[in-house]
Amino acid sequence: MKKYIAEFIGTFTLVLFGTGIAVITGNFLAIALAFGLAIITSAYVIGDISGCHVNPAVSLAMLINKKISLKDFCGYVVAQIAGAFAGTGILYLILKSLEVPGITTSNLGANGYGALSLTNITLLGAIITEVILTFLFIYTILGVTSDEKKSNVAGIVIGLTLVVVHLLGVGLTGTSVNPARSLAPAVVQGGEALKQVWVFILAPFVGAIFASCVFKFLNGKTK
Repeated sequence: MKKYIAEFIGTFTLVLFGTGIAVITGNFLAIALAFGLAIITSAYVIGDISGCHVNPAVSLAMLINKKISLKDFCGYVVAQIAGAFAGTGILYLILKSLEVPGITTSNLGANGYGALSLTNITLLGAIITEVILTFLFIYTILGVTSDEKKSNVAGIVIGLTLVVVHLLGVGLTGTSVNPARSLAPAVVQGGEALKQVWVFILAPFVGAIFASCVFKFLNGKTK
């Protein structure tokens, strides 16, 4: 149970700070750092408890590589989604209490393409972007966590990788690479964001599967 609670807390932190800073500042660098630093801090707090997945796509990769059981995968995903909704819920309450022009509860940091994208990226472009970004993120995670010698720096490497992923992805799709992070804001925000959320659930899972297969082929089975 402790590991599920840890995943809830980690995902809550990621979504609240990541999407919160995205909505309030709109600054690419600030957004990227928010997501990356949230992962780094969580990794060194809950890493020894649950592994700090805080992302269903990461948990899927770990399941494929036999690092967690199917039971734990299901428990992790439920906890992650719950944490994401909690984070979005708190953000909603915070935004509702503000009286700042341009900042409303109609924007909760949901991902999107077309009119919901800063660059008006197409549906195909969004899918390709999310698959590639998730692949790179998950492949890095698998690589750095497969070697015990890298355990001390794993959290930093993973966090910095997420920063780089966001620096490219924010202007395109808002950067998902995390189905839980995308689902909660889309459901609460509703409208077109909810109609598009399937892309940001499916693409990260595809990217995770791709990364797992490539890792097994190039790096061999994890210990």
